[in-house]
Amino acid sequence: MSKAMAFSEYGTPEVLRPSQVTPPEPAPGQVRIRVRAASVNPLDLKVRSGLMAQAVPARFPVVPGLDAAGVVDAVGEGAGAAVGDEVLGFAVGGSYAEYALLVRPVAKPPALSWEVAASLVTVGETASRVLRQLDARAGQTLLVHGAGGSVGTIAVQLAVARGITVVGTVGEHDVERLTALGARAVRYGDGWAERVKAAAPEGVDLVLDASGAGVLADSVALTGDSARVLTIADMSAAEHGVRFSAGSVDQAEDSLPQLVELVQLAAAGELDLPVWRTYPLDQAAAAHRDIEARRNKGKAVLLP
Repeated sequence: MSKAMAFSEYGTPEVLRPSQVTPPEPAPGQVRIRVRAASVNPLDLKVRSGLMAQAVPARFPVVPGLDAAGVVDAVGEGAGAAVGDEVLGFAVGGSYAEYALLVRPVAKPPALSWEVAASLVTVGETASRVLRQLDARAGQTLLVHGAGGSVGTIAVQLAVARGITVVGTVGEHDVERLTALGARAVRYGDGWAERVKAAAPEGVDLVLDASGAGVLADSVALTGDSARVLTIADMSAAEHGVRFSAGSVDQAEDSLPQLVELVQLAAAGELDLPVWRTYPLDQAAAAHRDIEARRNKGKAVLLP
């Protein structure tokens, strides 16, 4: 048996409790890792609270966690990694545990910390995916709502590297950091649309909403076309004719070349993803509370 954090009912972070589980066996194409770091993502909180119950009904008990990094200790047929390899990837069956299954793992470069390796997976896939879906190109102006968050931070850096002008809405504490990444920082909150117009007098071509802060109507007005706006955080998207982008395992596997590229960029110091705090595995509930209270200023990571 091995340790994990699991919940057997929907509810507050307190439903996350230490559990003893049988280490999972890898299927073809999978590896089992001894987890060194597991990223905490906002979707984990939605699953735990029951907000995703209709879309993805839980089979209790549930071990949360979308991604992890660790050392391979068992392999399935055709897994593409060997026992002893250091890898990261998308977790199957949860990653808040001592052992987790990864599908199509990616090699972790020695220069990349375990914390950043685990943190890159879901947010990196999301940032790469939404830029493709927006068909963002050099010479365009992209507005990123929630540019100080993990997905926003990566999207900003990828877009700037592609020759896209980026305007990002952030809190006062993130203005300096966003500016250093090459974007035009604008404070969020009342009056943000006018501040964006002042920061981008040439106009806004595309909008990525990573905040879910009720900005879709004004974002459509800024671009003049709902097809130019995409959200990963606002469930009212359809009311505004805006696309809602959500990932899936199939999409994640298709995006592996992009994840490999992100890993290489991060290892080379050319991509920044702040890790705010690490927690022991048995303090997963504290990590959830901190994220729900919006205390985090970067990724929260569990260290089993």
